Amino acid sequence: MTITVEDIRAAAVLLAGELVRTPCVVSPALSELTGASVVLKLENLQQTGSFKPRGALVKMNSLDAAQKKAGVVAASAGNHAQGVAFHGRRMNIPAIIVMPTATPFNKVSRTEALGAQIVLHGDTLSECREHAVRLADDKGCEFISPYDDEKVVTGQGTIGLEMLEDHPDIDILVVPIGGGGLIAGIATVAKALRPGIEVVGVQAALFPSMYRALRGEASAGGGTTVADGIAVKSPGIITKPIIEDLVSDVLLVDEPALEQAVQTYLEV
Repeated sequence: MTITVEDIRAAAVLLAGELVRTPCVVSPALSELTGASVVLKLENLQQTGSFKPRGALVKMNSLDAAQKKAGVVAASAGNHAQGVAFHGRRMNIPAIIVMPTATPFNKVSRTEALGAQIVLHGDTLSECREHAVRLADDKGCEFISPYDDEKVVTGQGTIGLEMLEDHPDIDILVVPIGGGGLIAGIATVAKALRPGIEVVGVQAALFPSMYRALRGEASAGGGTTVADGIAVKSPGIITKPIIEDLVSDVLLVDEPALEQAVQTYLEV
């Protein structure tokens, strides 16, 4: 399947009224700090606190009646888990979420409160994902990837559509990368609507999976990062060629810079 701007527009119609159309605002403090007009897309105001419910809804809505009855399985340390659990409860779709054994209790409890069955397994997201895929096969459920799925990418791309509707003069989009679902969707719609726009990815230096993959290097990474939501060791198979084709560059950011960025956002 080739993801198109028409697919993303259709996803936006599906999401309308179901999720929050989050504001896209200029930050005077960050603009002054950087010498540019900095626009923020406030997905922290989305239901469950992140962009993940977008792709989860598009994917879960695409399931047929038998698949919905059988249920879904996802692997996540937090945001994707809550997105799938949230829609599972709304759509009456049983949801099993596999989380690493070291997942903070608050993330586990929040996901469980949304009605999902929680399975703790593995020390890493990779181990967690492998177990989730096996579990889905054993139970005859649909596995929902947090990034390596066309429907999920399409749903995440609605963020780019909304940003360009609200601020059509944006020159550069800076997007975080874990497995690449968010930036693949945003880049698809942004480059279709504004071919001259530049899309730049940012990845935690401890987990440079996409950065290395784009350079033909073996995947590597590990350690403790404040950006645990994008601590992905293996880049998406679906997302990599989209990023390779449409994204100008991928930059690595070390832990001190990430921590400073968090502090700056809190202060401004």
